[in-house]
Amino acid sequence: MAKYRLIVNPISGRGTGAEAIPVLRQEFSNAGLDFDLELTQRPWHAAELARAAVGEGCENVVAVGGDGTANEVLNGLMLAKNAAEGSAVMGVIGIGRGNDFAYGMDVPVGLKEGCETIFADRRHTVDVGCVTGGLFPEGRYFGNGVGIGFDAVVGFEALKMKRLTGFLSYVVAALKTMFLYYKAPTVRIEYADERIEIPALMVSIMNGRRMGGGFMMAPQGLNDDGLFDVCIAEEVGKATIFALIVRFMQGTQATHPAIRVGRTNTISVTALQGTLPAHADGETLCTEGDRLVVSIKPAQLEMITNR
Repeated sequence: MAKYRLIVNPISGRGTGAEAIPVLRQEFSNAGLDFDLELTQRPWHAAELARAAVGEGCENVVAVGGDGTANEVLNGLMLAKNAAEGSAVMGVIGIGRGNDFAYGMDVPVGLKEGCETIFADRRHTVDVGCVTGGLFPEGRYFGNGVGIGFDAVVGFEALKMKRLTGFLSYVVAALKTMFLYYKAPTVRIEYADERIEIPALMVSIMNGRRMGGGFMMAPQGLNDDGLFDVCIAEEVGKATIFALIVRFMQGTQATHPAIRVGRTNTISVTALQGTLPAHADGETLCTEGDRLVVSIKPAQLEMITNR
């Protein structure tokens, strides 16, 4: 059994994944590592491949692609662990659109940089989040964060873009969403000692720090402190949304009067009027959900990281 299993999404980054395959083979061979490589063929395939790798006794499973690939590999590893099938160390080589998962796990973005991180083999144990509701009543794991509301719609719009990629696609999608996003739902948010009922433009629940390739949702977030960083944006006008977009890019939103921040290990968001569009690590949780419950599982996964 190879010591490293590389799970590659060939369509990640508009084909960057496929282009990376010969480079990966050369780099890992030059490093003298015992490895094999599998390609994903459909949604959730990376999770199945990661879980199978654990069952076969593989020690290190590396997600090569974007946030979706990394999220699926994380889910496969967690499902294997929970079923007592074994465990493996997770690595990430971020070559996708946003690469926020890699950023949140302290892994530099890029093929060369990701390979160098794997070869350096520095390891760190991180927390893992779990969200239940929407399309996943049984729960789905995540490493970076959950977005509910405006930023979820931004992600959905960014995926539709054919010519733009990376952070620019999210910026354009955010501007487009300003004029498309329906009236913010009225929600009940319960966490720590707080119970809030407000029309909420957005609720961000972060284990990492960034979403959308450059929006600093939790600039002080830590992936190993046993807590989420929560950011809640109240409903505001279009001009204020634009100002908030700039603040989120700078990571200075916490001082704005429409923003509430906090920290917690569990949070629930319930739609009282309207519905909840939501994502986890960029993967769709629901487009019209009614309730989501998010909890953190401390020190769950060993990562190969630059930290």
